[in-house]
Amino acid sequence: MGFKGKPPGSGSGEMSRRTQALRPAIALTPPEAAKARSLRRRGEEPELIAARFAVPVEEVEKALVQMRSPRPETTRGTLNVTLAAHRFIMAERRGDEPIWQTMDRLVDELIRLRAEAGPAQAPAAPRRRRALGGADDLLPGLLPEISAG
Repeated sequence: MGFKGKPPGSGSGEMSRRTQALRPAIALTPPEAAKARSLRRRGEEPELIAARFAVPVEEVEKALVQMRSPRPETTRGTLNVTLAAHRFIMAERRGDEPIWQTMDRLVDELIRLRAEAGPAQAPAAPRRRRALGGADDLLPGLLPEISAG
């Protein structure tokens, strides 16, 4: 099967020339800078890397600053909820408050209320789900009542 659409250009994935021009000059060649980053990922200290390449530590640090590193924790996540729960969350928003702040506030409130209520009770027996088409009773009052007519 061939490539559909316009294939990527010859320079795709490379750093733009403008970005390269804005970066400070480094006393290491690009292959040496790549090797310095590789050594740092393996845990070697910048001082030892500088000694290996016979350059000042500042030059190695310039190369290491450009190194990509994984973020220690994500700042956002996806919240998969029912439509009724979504309506509830949207109704609880304060003005243009971001949804993540609304969720944080609601979870904080839940934790505080549970702490005030005292020790947790034994969990209730699991409920059977209603047949498809039945009212959503997980968040009562958020869906219009279905008339039995």
